[in-house]
Amino acid sequence: MNWNDLLAALSLVLVIEGLLPFINPKGYKNTMMQMAAFPEKSIRMIGFGSMIAGVLFLYLVRG
Repeated sequence: MNWNDLLAALSLVLVIEGLLPFINPKGYKNTMMQMAAFPEKSIRMIGFGSMIAGVLFLYLVRG
């Protein structure tokens, strides 16, 4: 892996993260307001699950 791969991956994360607020800003805002009401432990577990899914997907793709 080189720096170009890492920067390409980070660029894709930014593009994907920006899709929902661009397509549906009102829905995104409502979702974020609901997320703010979640307990921190739940948000942490969602983040952990997302990281594990990302690592598994990367392993399948790059394996």
